[in-house]
Amino acid sequence: MATAAFEPSLSSSAVRPPFGSADAPSMADSLPSIDFGFEELRDRMARFTVRFDEFIEKGRKRVLEERNQFAVNLAELHDDQRMRKRDIEIVELKLETHAQTLSKESQETEEMENAISELSSQRDNRASHRDYLREQVADMQKTIAARREAQQKHARYLDSQARYNIPELDFWQDYLCLRIEGAGIEDRLKFVYSHVSERDWEQEAWFELDMSSREYKVLHYKPKVERELVDQVVEKLNESRDLGAFLKGMRGLFVEGMK
Repeated sequence: MATAAFEPSLSSSAVRPPFGSADAPSMADSLPSIDFGFEELRDRMARFTVRFDEFIEKGRKRVLEERNQFAVNLAELHDDQRMRKRDIEIVELKLETHAQTLSKESQETEEMENAISELSSQRDNRASHRDYLREQVADMQKTIAARREAQQKHARYLDSQARYNIPELDFWQDYLCLRIEGAGIEDRLKFVYSHVSERDWEQEAWFELDMSSREYKVLHYKPKVERELVDQVVEKLNESRDLGAFLKGMRGLFVEGMK
């Protein structure tokens, strides 16, 4: 910083203008010029502020990074702790399962020994019961043979009846506007009538006859008629074996049902 030199030889009276002069310089103008270096100081302060801000910013970033890293480390530590806890739980579960398995195997061994003892007892009982079963089988074979003979006799009867029923059935098919179809099940036939409705000659009525046993049964039919009346017609068929009368009776029920 430059400082103006003071000359003691210069007195105030030497530089002071006369009081009466209008153009005389003021006292302030007569003072020496002093340079305090404010510009340089301001520039140095600005550079210091920039460096200080950079230092603060770097410190803030470092603190933030350290805090983030601490949070990551803490999370990893918690994860590791949870995994170890899970591993401990798995080991404890395996130990418990192993203990249960041993207990179950011991129980199964005891049960198998009891079962073997029981089977041995049953074997002895069955050995003593075997002769009785053989006698029962022999009796059953005799019963089966008797039933087979009865079935064959009934089959021969049905064959003899079929020779008479076929021509009669052809007659009733033409006379009653009837056709016979398979019902998709063994020993079951479907009888379909036409010309049963005076309003519509093409409208059909039908029923399914189950012939799997000696007592015939009508299982399904359409249109809806009184079931009691159908059962009465079927009962007459089973008593008389008159198939023509049965077909005529069923047609009559359908005709009345469509009026």
